[in-house]
Amino acid sequence: MFVSGSERPPRAMRYTLTCTGAMAPAPLCTSEPMTDLSFRARAPRADSYAIGLAVCSLAFVSCSTPQSRPQRPAVAVAVVAARRAPVPYTLDANGIVTPIQSASVASQVDGIITRVLFDEGQEVTRGQALFQVDERPYRNAYEQALATLSRDSATAANAKKEVNRYSKLVEQRYVTKEEGEQFEATSAASDAVVRADRAVVANARFNLDNTTIRAPISGKTGSLLVRVGNLVHANGATAMVTINQVRPIMVRFAVPASQLPLILQYGAHGGLPVTATPGSAAPGASLADSTMGAPVDAPAQLTPAGSARSGAQQDDPPPLAASTSPALGTLSFIDNAVDTTTGTVTLKATFANANGSLWAGQFAATTLRLFIEQNALVVPSQAVVTGQRGTYVYVVDGDTAKQRPVAIERTAGGIAIVASGLADGARVVTDGQSRLTPGARVLIRSPNDSAGGGAAAGAVGGRGRRRAKG
Repeated sequence: MFVSGSERPPRAMRYTLTCTGAMAPAPLCTSEPMTDLSFRARAPRADSYAIGLAVCSLAFVSCSTPQSRPQRPAVAVAVVAARRAPVPYTLDANGIVTPIQSASVASQVDGIITRVLFDEGQEVTRGQALFQVDERPYRNAYEQALATLSRDSATAANAKKEVNRYSKLVEQRYVTKEEGEQFEATSAASDAVVRADRAVVANARFNLDNTTIRAPISGKTGSLLVRVGNLVHANGATAMVTINQVRPIMVRFAVPASQLPLILQYGAHGGLPVTATPGSAAPGASLADSTMGAPVDAPAQLTPAGSARSGAQQDDPPPLAASTSPALGTLSFIDNAVDTTTGTVTLKATFANANGSLWAGQFAATTLRLFIEQNALVVPSQAVVTGQRGTYVYVVDGDTAKQRPVAIERTAGGIAIVASGLADGARVVTDGQSRLTPGARVLIRSPNDSAGGGAAAGAVGGRGRRRAKG
């Protein structure tokens, strides 16, 4: 109860109470005054103390109540269990398909092309007729050489008879010895002429035979560079057609010289297997690069479902068989020196090429298998993350992701071989690592979830936010 101004209490009855943030939702209370609440009591001293105690209690409750923070939503991830599997140790490189033999067909006689006896691109066999050159002048020359040989052969035969007759006359001393020697010289000269005529006949026959131009090797013909009516010359600078042997065929590639000891070690027991995929390139490899191959029986579950052809349309054409079906061959050649400019050694592998998938001059991804590492611990390579402190993976334990440092021995295509840091059967995250932090809650995405990681993460995040609001 307040009294009038004339009845103000003495100075000792006045009290001033100061509390910081008593009416504001600040997180902390300090000793510095923010609000000065002065109560000039006109009631007794006990009432003033009660009012001050109530105000301070309200301020303490407001400052001591912590502000609630929303819980972070779970991150949608895809996981795969680490497992043991046999993994081959292979060397991958880009190679070039090279024919074992290649022949540029040229004419050995001069003349006009009268016939072409094959089609461009046709496979031919050794000795098969390809072109026909006008043979008439060469046949005439051959007939003339035969006639000359016949004439000179008759002369030589007559000279031999003269020698036989005069040799008897010399013995009977009817003629001188000098006359007999003269007939012997004439006979010898006639024999020499006959031998020369035979050489002319053989040369004429050779030219006549070469008016029919034949395939020197078996293989596939290329572009036809001459036509009927064209004049060709003996040993002309321009080839008439080129033939490449395609069965068998070779692939030439190079590997780092550091791998040569392993190649020599395992190649000593027999031809090492080599696969070649034409029309493609080894991932991350060049003629001087090397990576490792894929597991022998890498199962489909090592790659999360739906990630093989993301965004592919149903109307997409099927891939070429040559690009998906590697050819199998054997290592047949190791160069005798290392290329000092590139630090690589050249290898060649021979392929039967029964289906003709390997084409001369074509690039091909080659894989040389040296040995098989049994019982290797493997995870998909996309599960491995490289950070400032090295490589690590996220392992799912319950509904929590834990960061686990790992040592990677090597990669094998889409597979990483783990040397240490991971246990067999551990569930590693293969998709969604960029949204994870150590200890984050996770929601394992179904392999059949076609919405993808982003949509699933958004759905989970939405639910999390709604829970936080509640």
